[in-house]
Amino acid sequence: MKAVVLNGVTPAEQVMLSEVDIPKVKPGWVLVKVKAFGMNHSERILRLNEIENEYIQKPIIPGIECVGEIFNPSDSHFEKGQKVVVLMGGMGREFNGSYAEYALLPAHHIFRVDTRLSWKEMAAVPETYFTAWGSLFECLHLTKNDVLLIRGATCALGYAAMQVAKAVGSKVIATTHKESKLPLLKGADEAVLDMGKLQGRLSGVTKALELVGPKTLYDTLHCMKKGGIVCHTGILGGVYALNGFDPIKCIPNGVYLTGFYSNSPSQEAMDNIFSFIRQNNLRPCVGAEYDYSDIKEACVALDSGKVNGKIVVKMT
Repeated sequence: MKAVVLNGVTPAEQVMLSEVDIPKVKPGWVLVKVKAFGMNHSERILRLNEIENEYIQKPIIPGIECVGEIFNPSDSHFEKGQKVVVLMGGMGREFNGSYAEYALLPAHHIFRVDTRLSWKEMAAVPETYFTAWGSLFECLHLTKNDVLLIRGATCALGYAAMQVAKAVGSKVIATTHKESKLPLLKGADEAVLDMGKLQGRLSGVTKALELVGPKTLYDTLHCMKKGGIVCHTGILGGVYALNGFDPIKCIPNGVYLTGFYSNSPSQEAMDNIFSFIRQNNLRPCVGAEYDYSDIKEACVALDSGKVNGKIVVKMT
């Protein structure tokens, strides 16, 4: 089969397809025929620096999610030909991931789906919508009465969160640091140009989805109404931690800080997400679609950060 195999730091321009053996099944693992996969910022981080860490199995096939069909169910409860989504759980880091025609994956991170979405649209859902879903409902307890701030909204996760929040009935304030991208936030009730400081510019914010990360977290905390909740989910700002963060001084009285880590998906969550998409007639936002043979170009697009929405790679 054809697969992307990484042995070390690999700029997008050096990504290529290699011929490797189709994996052999083993107890507890299922062979999935990949139909499409979405691309993620974490895969860029893996290629450009994280792969140098000892905890990354090398050589490694990257990719933290995919959609496809069960090809060999091994000893699992799945049936051949069943439509599934797969995400996280060490995929593309601890074991080979989705940038391949077939993927051998642990049964406990494979989830059946009932959907009429195309493979392309399906591929935009797993990691992106699961992260939005968990952040908005598990962490922020979002309701129709909330005013939600999405900081760093012009990314696939931002668009998904905006879509879900509007379907719930929440008011959405969405930000971007590029004036040229303000028109892309037309789905929000208010689009705001973010130059790094929002404190004093917003009013009535009860919930906030922080996608820029530690770079703007302190400021976001100070945009909240008393009783508000901030969920730290993304690191688009390129700052990964806060040195000297003092919770007593940095978190305003009566404001709550939480975070969402998407490594523990469940069948229940996938059922709820696809049901919500179906009931609200949502169309997952695909920013760009590439054939698998053009995987290098897809990686270049990912690294450029210029695609608005999810990048999807479809097997030909």
